[in-house]
Amino acid sequence: MLNPKPTGAPTSPMQLVLLMATVMFINYVDRGNLYTAGPLIQDDLHLNEKDFGFLVSAFYATYVIAQFPAGWLADRYGAKLLLGLGAAIWAVATLLTGFAVGFYSILALRLLLGIGESVGFTTTSKLIATAVPPERVAIANGTLGFGYLFGPAVGTGIGGLIMANWGWRPAFFVFGALSLLWLIPWRRVVIREVTIVSAAPDAAVPALGQILRERGVWGASIGHFCGNYNFYFILAWLPTYLVKVRGFTLQEMAAVATGAYVINALAAFFAGWAIDLYVKKGGSRTFANKLPMGLAHILGIGCMAGIVVLPVQASIASLFIYELFLGFSSPGYFAIPQIMGGPAAAARWVGVQNTIGNFPGIIAPALTGYLVFVTGTYVSAFALAGIVNLIGFVGWVLILPKIEPVDWAARAAQRIARAR
Repeated sequence: MLNPKPTGAPTSPMQLVLLMATVMFINYVDRGNLYTAGPLIQDDLHLNEKDFGFLVSAFYATYVIAQFPAGWLADRYGAKLLLGLGAAIWAVATLLTGFAVGFYSILALRLLLGIGESVGFTTTSKLIATAVPPERVAIANGTLGFGYLFGPAVGTGIGGLIMANWGWRPAFFVFGALSLLWLIPWRRVVIREVTIVSAAPDAAVPALGQILRERGVWGASIGHFCGNYNFYFILAWLPTYLVKVRGFTLQEMAAVATGAYVINALAAFFAGWAIDLYVKKGGSRTFANKLPMGLAHILGIGCMAGIVVLPVQASIASLFIYELFLGFSSPGYFAIPQIMGGPAAAARWVGVQNTIGNFPGIIAPALTGYLVFVTGTYVSAFALAGIVNLIGFVGWVLILPKIEPVDWAARAAQRIARAR
């Protein structure tokens, strides 16, 4: 059964979305500090490309494994509580990384960071599906997208300046301590969540098997996997690539990477606003979400090639174009499961989708490190990222069905009728 838990006057949807966008901003600053610090940490701790790639991938090992449990826990105990606990864990892990003395201490803290940050998208998706009107879901996700995509810009920009002047450790101290401050306003949030309080099946609350039978879950999961392969590849290796291959100073690298991430974040916010406006005027929600997904993957093929083979200025232009269209596609990643899954299933749908979608976090950084180590260049790594875009196009555009709420009760009734 379902048990709404009223706890007083609810926090307004706008306040809720802004607080969630802030915590997702923090989420991506904290996970991205290691990428920005990559060249310094490699030199300081004597790590080669394979070692560093493994450390980057280690975060995603626990992050991916914890995705579905996070979705279940959000449905069972409430997303607000789980998001607060996760934020506290990842803030502490970030702060303690500044004290790391070698490969294994960073490894342990990256694994802990992955556990804490695993709750981010499952909890925010449930809260948006619960508290935000359907006609505002795209802009809510665009706002969250601005938050988590702007995180790497600040982490790279400010973090890069801190590291250039005082070394890599102070950046982890500063960002970890500041992250804990977010918990103060979050404690005051009031939201009437719908949580599952009984193991007894209910037609309005789909079981995991019912969710997994939905074609939309698999189309979105395949598309998410491919989009994230490119995203995590760039996020993890762009700083090192710019410094060690293109010859940028740490300050120049920070400026270019920050510019790319700002473009990405602004594009996400604009896309969320544009999608809602288009749908409000009678446009197809399916078309409005699938178009930016498809364009991001098609243009991503050329952009991956351009970054690695073109002269410096054209290479940076290719990077900026990639970040622009990636930002346009960002709101759909989680608006789609929120719309289709609804409050009763959004957290677990996103748990499944985000589990599959974040395997590239394990694969891409480590595989890139291996390819660079073996071949001595980044060409094969960028070529692979381009090829993956083709599969992503198939997932989002061809496999994903019409984007509309799933009637879970009707689905259950049909299944029962077929069984008789």
